[in-house]
Amino acid sequence: MNADPLLFDDIMAQYGQDVWNLAYTLTRRVDLADDVTQDVFLSIYQKLDTFRGDASLRTWLLRITRNKAYDCRRSYYLRKVTLVDLFIERGQHPSAEQEALGNLVTDDAWAAVLKLPVKYREVLILHAHYNMTNAEIAVVLDLLEATVKTRLHRARKKAYELMKGDA
Repeated sequence: MNADPLLFDDIMAQYGQDVWNLAYTLTRRVDLADDVTQDVFLSIYQKLDTFRGDASLRTWLLRITRNKAYDCRRSYYLRKVTLVDLFIERGQHPSAEQEALGNLVTDDAWAAVLKLPVKYREVLILHAHYNMTNAEIAVVLDLLEATVKTRLHRARKKAYELMKGDA
């Protein structure tokens, strides 16, 4: 059963940027973030009727996004294409989109966050950017709330060290 197109449009308008931002944070590539976002919305279009309401719609979408981003990163195809892209992109100028994203990351704090290991980066992004509570983050990441609290503390410490230049 498919979702009501009007409801689906509302969901995309309200949460599309959040989904893309998380996908980009986890993949660090614009093209992969686009692919993950498309996969997420295709999945929810096909399965919106399965949403049980145990968590908020936003939490559900971000959890699906995280899972799709991890699937994408693990794929054999990605490892091959990424290696080729590293050699091809050196001689090219960045696109306007890449430049715009590069300008967004120039802030020292966000640059430090993007250098963190994924397990720390994702809790910090969900907390700071999406204003999620530890309980909501625990649902998205399928972790205990105490684990989220610990990772958040360690992520802040590591980001601070990176900003100071200690790490």
